Order: sequence, then structure tokens, then C-alpha cells
Amino acid sequence: MKQIKWTYGVLLVGLSLLWLIAEQPWGQAYTLMSLRAALVNYTGIIAMGAMSIAMMLAVRPTSVEPLLGGLDKSYRLHKWLGITALVLGIVHWLWAQGFKWAVGWGWLERPARGARAPADGFFMQFVQDMHRPAEHWGEWASYLAAVLIVLALVKRFPYRYFFSTHRILAVTYLVLVFHSVVLIKFDYWQSPVAWVMALLLVGGTVGAVVSLTRRIGIQRRALGAIEALEYSTANQTLKVDIRLARDRWEGHAAGQFAFVTFSGDSEGAHPFTISSAWKKDGLLSFHIKELGDYTTSLYAKLKAGDGATVEGPYGCFHFESDKPRQIWIAGGIGITPFMARMEELAHRNQATNQVDLFYSTKSPNEDSVTHLRQLATASGVTLHLIDSTRDGKLDAESLCQKAPAWAESSVWFCGPAGFGHSLRQGLAVRGFEGKYFHQELFDMR
Repeated sequence: MKQIKWTYGVLLVGLSLLWLIAEQPWGQAYTLMSLRAALVNYTGIIAMGAMSIAMMLAVRPTSVEPLLGGLDKSYRLHKWLGITALVLGIVHWLWAQGFKWAVGWGWLERPARGARAPADGFFMQFVQDMHRPAEHWGEWASYLAAVLIVLALVKRFPYRYFFSTHRILAVTYLVLVFHSVVLIKFDYWQSPVAWVMALLLVGGTVGAVVSLTRRIGIQRRALGAIEALEYSTANQTLKVDIRLARDRWEGHAAGQFAFVTFSGDSEGAHPFTISSAWKKDGLLSFHIKELGDYTTSLYAKLKAGDGATVEGPYGCFHFESDKPRQIWIAGGIGITPFMARMEELAHRNQATNQVDLFYSTKSPNEDSVTHLRQLATASGVTLHLIDSTRDGKLDAESLCQKAPAWAESSVWFCGPAGFGHSLRQGLAVRGFEGKYFHQELFDMR
């Protein structure tokens, strides 16, 4: 989380400082209208800067994954930037429209406008001619963008509709790019802020075009077919084995995930953690928990032989650490990356006795537990099974008691966000460094 917090802060502070350099408010005697104009420009720059970075992150650039700590962190930053664009966009709109309302209501007098200076050249004439269309189109695009961003933040809004409507944001963004280029204060082009914004707008435009042409992740897609399905009634979990062409999948590390689209599925790609190790045979396994309408319907819809497209791998949940020991904590379906890691260790004959795996689940299924025990034995991992309905919730105190070498370990957590936060806070109170607590933010909206 630290990487994305720093990135978010540097972006907002950096754009603010660049605007201050361009605006040079010190020593100026602002009138109400000139202050309004300055703040309209400022809020517009921050909103469009945030939206541009969000648009670039939407295309899933793998080059920034290591910098931000994984695609899950990239999407969290994408979400923060979307919220920032929404809030600053509303403030920008209020500054722009509020004074017009105040004049219409008789609260303020319309300021006298001098004659507009003649345009200097074709480009300036074009910009002047486009002022009114840019204002009008930008206003309506901002309304639509606000609605779409709010819908994206509402978890009850079905994913299949979110997937379709979210792409419309790329269209509204392109309209807002036109709005920004035409209406940015011309004097700003003599300072770095306009040129930085130009680079961000170009990057965001490329991202919007990639999204609209449905080419996100196209170089990382592999075609395959469902080889086997196995459903666990007790765990309400579907295991899907997909066989890919070996030359289309370069492999993956344990702990990574992929976006999967099943043939005939109009819902779009869904992210699932890969629960199997890569053995260079083209076989990938996914354990899919019934957590909503889509995942609940998969067992009835899928059958062996159906086609599937897998895009990835993504993620930096890679189990690399300079600590001598590791503690793995899984909650529910969060066991999948650890299953892949144990299988990987066993397949490579790298069994370890330096790992404690805590698996917390409600009423564990005996078949699943037997399989986990077999994997743990083959990989040398010490398995601690916790039946939360019988043993209660795992907390930091009981964790430290069951793993006395916790201070010499790195912690890898995958499970409900609240569970992870509670453990992180409990360990922090005991002096555990946060940088050694690794948690997947498996929330893509």
C-alpha cells in the first residue's frame, strides 16, 4: 500500500506545485471573478490529471506492476484516482457554474467584458471558435462521467453492467480531453504544467483507444479449453482445469492470477487466482468460490470442452523475502495462492520446513483438507487448520502463540480484507514491521 500512497500523493502535490508555478498567485490582487477563473483551472488540471493516470492504469500495463506492488495495487490506485476525478470534477463544475447561477439569481453582477483580442494565427482562431462547443460538450460529458464513476463504486451494481458501462468512460474521457485542450489557460503553455498535462492527456487518450478497441491485455491472452470440472457442495467451490496451448502461455509464478473469459459468456473477463503450479504442460487450475450471481451460475453453465481465454499472469504475490521464515494466512477461498505455492515447491523438490500455513475456514470439507495435508506434507509446510465456527477467529495473539518465530518471519495473507487488517494491526502493536506483511487487494472495482 505504501507505493500507491506515495504515487497518489506525488501526483496530486506535483500537479498542484506545477499549477502554482504557472499561476503565480503570490502578489496578485485577486478579484472574485479572477479567483474563480484560477480555481476553475486548478480543479480542472487535478481532475483531468487524475483521470488520465486512471485511464492509463486501466489498460493493465505490466511495466508498472513491480513499481506499485502488483496489478491489484494498480487497480486500487485506479479507484482512488477515479474518486479524486469525481470529487474535483464536481468542484470544478461548481466553480464554473456557480457564479452563473449567482448572476442569474441577482446575487452577483455580471462583470463587464472587454473586447476579445484578435486571434493570432489559424490555431488560435480555431481554439477561440471551439470555446463554446468545448464548454457545452465538456459539461455533458462530465455529467455522464460522474454517473458512470458512481455506478462503478456501487458494489451492488452488477458486474456485467459495470463491465459494459465502464468502457463508456473512455468516450467521455476523450470528450473531456478536447474540453481541456481548448479551455486550458493559454498562458500556461509557457510553463511546465501545460506540457505535463499534454503528456498525461496523450497517455490517457492512448489508454482510452485501447479500451474502446478491446485490446486491453491482448498480447497476454491464451486460448484453451476446459479439461475438467469438479464441484464441492460443502465448500460451494468449483475447480476448473483449463488446458492451454503450451506456446501461448509463458508460465506463471505461484500466487499470480489471471483474467478468464469463458466461451459464450457476455459478462466479460473475471480475475481468479491460479491455484496450480506451472509444470510446462499447459494446464491451469482455478478454484472459484460462489460469491455472487456470476460465480454461482458457472457450475450450471460450464462443461468440459468449452473454450476459454486466459489473460495474464498478473500480480506480485511472489513469496520472495529476506526473512528466514514465512507465515502464510488464508481465509476461505484465499487458500488458492498457497495451494499453488505448495504444489510448486513439491514439483521442484524444494520442500521447506520454514513455513507455517494457517488456514481459517468455516466447517472445512474433509476431502479438501485431505488434499491440503498432502500438499503440505509434500512441500514441507506446517499446516494449522482453524475451523472458525469451532475455534473462533484467528487473531494476532493466537497467531504469535502458534508460530513462536513470528518476529523472524514475513507474513503472506490472502482472504477477507477486514480479517487481514485486523491481523496487520495486531502484529503492528507487537512491533512487527508493516513492510513484511504482504496482502493481496483482490478487489478490481
